Amino acid sequence: MDRFSGKIAVVTGAASGIGRATAARMAAEGATVMAVDLNQDGLDQLAARASAEPGSIIARPSNALDPADVTQVIADTLSQEGRIDILINTVGGGTIISDSGTTIDALTLDDWRNLVDFNLTGSFLSINAVVPAMKARGAGKIINVSSIAGRGLSSVSSSAYAAAKGGLIALTRKLSFELGPFGITCNAIAPGLTLTERVAPLWDERSEQNKAAILANIPLGRLPSAEDQAGVICFLASNDADFVTGVTIDVTGGQR
Repeated sequence: MDRFSGKIAVVTGAASGIGRATAARMAAEGATVMAVDLNQDGLDQLAARASAEPGSIIARPSNALDPADVTQVIADTLSQEGRIDILINTVGGGTIISDSGTTIDALTLDDWRNLVDFNLTGSFLSINAVVPAMKARGAGKIINVSSIAGRGLSSVSSSAYAAAKGGLIALTRKLSFELGPFGITCNAIAPGLTLTERVAPLWDERSEQNKAAILANIPLGRLPSAEDQAGVICFLASNDADFVTGVTIDVTGGQR
């Protein structure tokens, strides 16, 4: 099923985790994907993997937190492809500080700033850069990756991470009103703890008792994979979601 045949997508954080799974699935369904990440090796592996797909992946080593880099990626994509149909912001995570679950009294200002920039500012930069072109065309889809922590429902995340991801949910809702009149939708997903390459080793370090306690709160009885998250992102990026905007979908297996 080539839902994205002829579509041009920019995916940030594409070298690993949810970003990689999303870029790969979109290429498999026909999209031309500009894959943005600092990890050149990861991008090269992704592009090679997609070489036999109906779509294609163009590796673009770039820093999604650097305004000049972001502006250049968007400008180059518009120059090469003529338009951007879809922007997917997957850059983020809580493990960029030494203790991803640190309490508020142990959180340093540097930790706070790093987490907010990584999880909120990066998405702002990409959206800020791409919106003028989408407005000019009168069409576009923006999908952000928040977290269930942004709803205050994670016991394993820091307050800075929760605040940044909550901000992303609010930004998504605000942009639905701001951009809807221009034919642009803006939605998000809120994943639960997901077994990406970065998280899986940390999960393995947990005690069996701790794992069982976490899984007991998930009715489906397992942690999601990156592919589980990518499936919902691709729905929001597809024509099936043309009349969906301002929504954040929890992808948690029913976590309570």
